Amino acid sequence: MLKSLTHILLNICLFVFWLWATVAIYFISLPNAQLAVIAAGVFAVSIPLIFVFLPRRNSALSIILLLYATVIIGWNNMQPSNDRHWLPSVAKLPYAINKANTVEIYNIRNFDYRTEHDFSANYYHKTYNLDELESMDFLLSYWGGGTKVAHTILSFGFKNGDYLAVSAETRVEEGEPQELIQGFFNQYEMIYILADERDIIRLRTNFRKQEPEEVFLYPTTLNKEKVRQVFEVIIARVNKLYQSPEFYNTLTQNCYTTLRADVRTIAPPKNRFDWRILANGYADKMLYENGNMDTDLSFSAAKQYFHINQYVSDDNDAEDFSLKIRPNLSKSGS
Repeated sequence: MLKSLTHILLNICLFVFWLWATVAIYFISLPNAQLAVIAAGVFAVSIPLIFVFLPRRNSALSIILLLYATVIIGWNNMQPSNDRHWLPSVAKLPYAINKANTVEIYNIRNFDYRTEHDFSANYYHKTYNLDELESMDFLLSYWGGGTKVAHTILSFGFKNGDYLAVSAETRVEEGEPQELIQGFFNQYEMIYILADERDIIRLRTNFRKQEPEEVFLYPTTLNKEKVRQVFEVIIARVNKLYQSPEFYNTLTQNCYTTLRADVRTIAPPKNRFDWRILANGYADKMLYENGNMDTDLSFSAAKQYFHINQYVSDDNDAEDFSLKIRPNLSKSGS
């Protein structure tokens, strides 16, 4: 019985890896599309033929494992790069220079949008006093009417009213389609965008009209010490990506899992194996259940209150944007 079960599990593993390796070969062989199709097709056909025409199962398994090992070697030899012809929105990598209690950040994105695709590309650098870092907000942005998956942004607030937003994204080249399947197969690099809220959040609340995004901004309960620790972890990650590029992965290294990994080093969740890690559109419910959302409201009331489109969608003016999207602050300051 145990031997039969082991045999079944082995065959399932071989089949799953056959599927993965076939697709992986295709992407390893790009950008030569013709070669990619031929190589993937030959591999896909060869594995079943080996089983059919080699009666000795041990010999067939040895050859198949050798072919699989070759694919893995090729996969591991794929190298990410910071030197490509990038889309303007991801053209510049941010980096930071730490000096005692301050950090000087370069290439902070602050595009001036007329429409989603018509904008003036602006960047600036700024020195932040880490002793004045006070808060961290957690944002979810949903698109296409969906609720299961969302884009994640963190925003750090300083005593003087400055906010710096952080978004982990795919770094896409000019003319390159952004597709789900490619994200599993080392086709995109990772970028941490450090941006003005008037750019990266206002783009989603005000200028994406073809596929509107619904954005929620939740204040967190992290104290100043932990907020600073999370910020420093992210700045270290930003500098690492500036020096050593990494691949984006739709499942393991995406807009949510990367930032969540940065946060959980300081504020681990109560349930480390929550299924909502994969369906990150429900991450706000996790935040609420873990006691990390700064609100006395019920979850449903908080979700309605912190839905920030209602405060700015009819107002494209960038002035006081960070105040407008925080009704608790704008009301107290009025």
